[in-house]
Amino acid sequence: MNNSIKYLFGLLCIFGIFSNVSAQQDKQIAIATKNTSLIFTISRAQKLYQSYLGQKLINPSDEALLTSTRREAYIGAGMGDLFEPAIRMVHSDGNPSLDLKYTAHKINKQDNNVSTTSISLKDPQYPVEVLLHFTAYYNEDIIKAWTEIRHKEKKPVTLTNYASSMLHFDASKYWLSQFDGDYMTEMRMKESQLTTGIKVLDSKLGTRAQMYRSPCFYLSLNKPSDENNGELIAGTLAWSGNFQCSFEIDQQNGLRMVTGMNPYASEYKLQPGKTFETPAFIFTYTRKGKGEASRNLHRWARNYGVLDGNKPRLTLLNNWEATHMDFNQDILVELFDGANKLGVDLFLLDDGWFGNKYPRDADKTALGDWQVDKKKLPSGIGYLVREANKKNLQFGIWLEPEMVSPKSELYEKHPEWILKLPNREESYSRNQLVLDLINPKVQDFIYNMVNDLLTENPGIAFVKWDCNRMLTNTYSPFLKENQGNLFIDYNRALYQILERLRKKHPHLPIMLCAGGGGRVDYGGLKYFTEFWPSDNTDGLERVFIQWGYLNFFPALTVSSHVTSMGKQSLKFRTDVAMMGKMGYDIRVKNLTEQEVKFSNQAVKTYKQISDVIWFGDLYRLVSPYEENRAVLMYASEDKKRAVLFNYLLNFRRKEYMGKVLLQGLDPLKRYSIKEINLLPDAKSTFPDDGKVFSGDYLMNIGLNLSSGKITPLSSSVFEIIAQ
Repeated sequence: MNNSIKYLFGLLCIFGIFSNVSAQQDKQIAIATKNTSLIFTISRAQKLYQSYLGQKLINPSDEALLTSTRREAYIGAGMGDLFEPAIRMVHSDGNPSLDLKYTAHKINKQDNNVSTTSISLKDPQYPVEVLLHFTAYYNEDIIKAWTEIRHKEKKPVTLTNYASSMLHFDASKYWLSQFDGDYMTEMRMKESQLTTGIKVLDSKLGTRAQMYRSPCFYLSLNKPSDENNGELIAGTLAWSGNFQCSFEIDQQNGLRMVTGMNPYASEYKLQPGKTFETPAFIFTYTRKGKGEASRNLHRWARNYGVLDGNKPRLTLLNNWEATHMDFNQDILVELFDGANKLGVDLFLLDDGWFGNKYPRDADKTALGDWQVDKKKLPSGIGYLVREANKKNLQFGIWLEPEMVSPKSELYEKHPEWILKLPNREESYSRNQLVLDLINPKVQDFIYNMVNDLLTENPGIAFVKWDCNRMLTNTYSPFLKENQGNLFIDYNRALYQILERLRKKHPHLPIMLCAGGGGRVDYGGLKYFTEFWPSDNTDGLERVFIQWGYLNFFPALTVSSHVTSMGKQSLKFRTDVAMMGKMGYDIRVKNLTEQEVKFSNQAVKTYKQISDVIWFGDLYRLVSPYEENRAVLMYASEDKKRAVLFNYLLNFRRKEYMGKVLLQGLDPLKRYSIKEINLLPDAKSTFPDDGKVFSGDYLMNIGLNLSSGKITPLSSSVFEIIAQ
C-alpha cells in the first residue's frame, strides 16, 4: 500500500466508513448449512433484523456487506409495525404491546452436522424474554426454527399470537404451491401467484391438521419453480393441531411469512415462570427446484424427523377389507394363511376386537373399553400372537386411544374425562367423542392401557394408532376458566403420552392414522414409523395422493396398501403401492390362483428393491398434473441402483407421449434396464428391456416408456443396475 492510499484509508477510518463495516461484522449472527445462509444483523438500538436468506456466498467476507435493517426478525404487536406480528402479548397490567431487543446469543454445536443458534430478545420495560432457536442441519440443507416465550410478571400474561418463525423475502413476484383437499381427496397440489394483502393456510380442526389444508408448502421467488429449476422455500410445521401459515405482501412488495400454531380460539394464559414453546418450522432453501427441496427434506426426515428413519419396514396384511368388525378368532387364524400366501411379514388386526358390556360390533360402541371381546376372542390376544408366530408371521393391532363412545363403560364411569360443552347437546363425529387428554388422569389411563396391552402381549410387533374425528363443541372440564389453552395443551398432552410410551417401547413400529391423511406432520412422526395417507385406496387416486405426500415425506413413511378399491388391474394397484411402503388390505381368498402367484412374487420383488425406494433419492420425472401419466424414480445414494415407476392414467385415443429423461444417475456409469413385477408368464413389451445404456444417455436422451399400444390405467416398473 503506497503512502497516498494509506492516507486515504486513514481518513475513511476516522470518518467511520471502514470501521462501520468492522463493527457491523461483530453484530451479525449467521446460521449456515452447506448451501444456505440465514443472516441477522443487530442494530445500534439493539433491534434484531433479518438481513439475508439465500444461497450461501462463496466468499464469507461478503457476508459483512449484508447489513440491512429493514426487516425486523421477530416483531411484537402493539408498537410501530403495521402488518402481521410474530407475537402479541397482553401483560398482566393490560398493556397489549411487546418491544423486543437483542440481549445475547449462543451457539451449541451438537456434532459436525448439527448446530443450534439461540438468540435472546427481551422487553426493556417488562420481565419478558423470547428465545429464537435455529437448528442448522448442514449436510441436509435444512433449518429448523422455533421459539420459547417466558416471563416473570406477578400474574399470568395472555398470548394471542406466537409464531414459530417469521421470515422475510424480497422478490419481484411470489408463487405459492399449497396442498389441500378433503377426506378421500388429500394433498391435492395447487399453485397460485400471491398478490398484495395476506394469504392464509390454516386449520381449526384441533387435532387433525391436514384434513382440509396441509401445513406444507412451496414458496417460489420471482417465477414459478419446476422440479429442477427455480428459487424457493419448502416448509412444513411440526405440529398435529391447529396451524396457521400466513403470507403477506406489503406496500414495498416485500413478503412476510409467519408460521406457527393457529391463535384461533387459543388466547393462551401463560403463568409466571412457565415457558411457552412453539412447534418447529422446518424449511429448506434451494435454487434447484422442488425436486431438490424434497430430497433435502427426505434426507433430514430419515436422519432426524421420523422414528427409526434409516431402518427397514414391515410388509403387512390388514383384515379390515376382509372382515370389517365381523370376525372371531377362528376366522382370523384362517386369514393368517392368506398372509402367508402373499408372503408378507405381519398380520394387522383392525377395529372390532374389544368391548364386552358394549361389544364393538359397529362404530357406535366400546371406544374406551379396551378389554378383549371374550365372545369373539375367547383365547385372548396372546393366542393370536402365538398362532401368527407359528406361521412365521408377526402380529399387529389397531387402537384409537384418544376417543370414547357414548355407549361405553368408560363414558358411564368418567363423564368428566370427556371434551364437551356444558349446557349443549353432545356433538358426535363417527359416533364418538374425544377424551380430555389435558387431564393427567386421562393421560395415565391412555398410557397404562397401551403399555399394559403391549406388556401383557409382548409378541405384538406393530400398532395402528387411529384418530377418526376432529375437535368440535370443545370444552375441557379440567381447564375450567383457561379454555383458550385447550387446543394447544391437548396436542402437547398427546406428545407427552407418546413420549412416555416411547421410553418404554422405543422401537415398536406404529402407524400414525387419522381416518386418512388428517394427521401427517413431523411433530407426530418423531414418535411413529409411518402414516396412513388416505382411506381412498383407488389406484388412480392414490397416484395423486401419494405424489402429493412424497413432496415432503420420504417413501418409507407413506403406507400404500393394495386393496380391491378401484377398477384398475391388480398389477396397476400393486405397482402404485410399491411407490411407498407397500402392504395389503384385501380378501386373499377372493383372488385367483394367478393373482395370488403374482402377489407373492410382487412381495418378493418389493423386498429386493425396497431399500432403494425407502432410502434412495426421489426424482419426479413426469407429473400427473401436467400429463396423463406419472413417472418417478428412486436412485441409491451411490448411484449404483435405481427403480423407475411408470403409470399411464386416463386418456383419449392416439395420445402421444415423449421420451422420459432420467435423473440421479452417474453419467460415466453404464446401466442395464430390466422390467420387473410382470404378471406370471408375461414377457416385457418394453423395446429396450435388458439393454445397457450410459447414465449420460439415459439422462440426456432418455427412454420411450410408452411405445407400442398405449393402454389406459396400465403401469410398468423397471430396475436399473450399474454394470
